[in-house]
Amino acid sequence: MSNEQTDSILEAAPQPIVIVDYGVGNIGALINMLEHLGIEAVASADANRILAAPKLILPGVGAFDAAMRSLRQHDLIGPLNEAVLERQRPILGVCLGMQLFARGSEEGHTEGLAWIPADVRRITVEPTSGLKVPHIGWTDVHATRVSDLFPDPAVRERYYFVHSYHMSCDDPNHVLATIQYESPLCCAVGSGLIQGVQFHPEKSHRFGMRLLQSFAEQ
Repeated sequence: MSNEQTDSILEAAPQPIVIVDYGVGNIGALINMLEHLGIEAVASADANRILAAPKLILPGVGAFDAAMRSLRQHDLIGPLNEAVLERQRPILGVCLGMQLFARGSEEGHTEGLAWIPADVRRITVEPTSGLKVPHIGWTDVHATRVSDLFPDPAVRERYYFVHSYHMSCDDPNHVLATIQYESPLCCAVGSGLIQGVQFHPEKSHRFGMRLLQSFAEQ
């Protein structure tokens, strides 16, 4: 069967959310939480499956350069660009997955996907602040505006973080939410159907469930 025939068959049937499986990320926990919410999801590195998906989740843990290399080794950058930029499929980046939306990172030298005009920078704090890098733990998230991920900015929500780097956007309109960590740090971004969160919704209990439900229903 040709790739075109496979693609046609996949698009003809209702498809689950696809979690991009490129060997980087806590995929099992994401699938478990989505299943708990009654949301069908599968992990896949298959280009046809990714192109046919109604929505995508790009997870990620570890180093920026290693994650981009893994995407290339799995031949997924082309299919992701087509799915997101041409076919306009909604995508949610999680933790490092969100950072890959940027042009690049201070952590390394590899170019990112460059879907959002932003750079990833190391968190810096004053030695006298008592704060540590990496930032690990539960932290209040402040939505900067109404969005699909944060429909009510007045509602106080807390999410679980593990990160040493944060995204710095050229355009503040791309920032959906921040945390206060000595200074405000971007922790969620959005540009059209491209959205990402620095925290781990799959580890954030009812707050994470609410956010994933919002993404699935948008």
